[in-house]
Amino acid sequence: MDIKEIQSLIKFVAKSGASEVKLETDDIKITIRTGTVGPGTDTTYVQQIPVPQTPMAPIPQAPPETPAPSPEANTSETPEEDAKYITIKSPIIGTFYRKPSPDKPAFVEVGSSISKGDVLCVIEAMKLFNDIESEVSGKIVKVLVEDSSPVEFDQPLFLVDPS
Repeated sequence: MDIKEIQSLIKFVAKSGASEVKLETDDIKITIRTGTVGPGTDTTYVQQIPVPQTPMAPIPQAPPETPAPSPEANTSETPEEDAKYITIKSPIIGTFYRKPSPDKPAFVEVGSSISKGDVLCVIEAMKLFNDIESEVSGKIVKVLVEDSSPVEFDQPLFLVDPS
């Protein structure tokens, strides 16, 4: 059994909704368990145990995929130009959202004029949505984070031109 067959078996089990599947052949034994660890969390366990009588050949690992650079990364400005802007950073760890809900428009866009106290985005942390307000007035020059992506504490979110 090769790695692709194992991966397709995992996908099949996940889609079927089965909680546990055991597969045993002459040279391999696989147990796949899916279940919830916490609310809304699916976990899949794969255990591969070679039978002692038959030595197994190592399974080749696919090289990790490198993400394609985002289009925004190619159009970044020079550090000297960024230095004249104020960086608004994330005050907490969570998931960054540009909109109050999926069917509403974004709080701010590039080119939007903002005032001190305006809501720029929300960050979801532990099922709580926290409004992130601007501490400066100016114009949004760049949005540095994609919608629905995780953010870290003190991670830059927006560049603002205070002039």
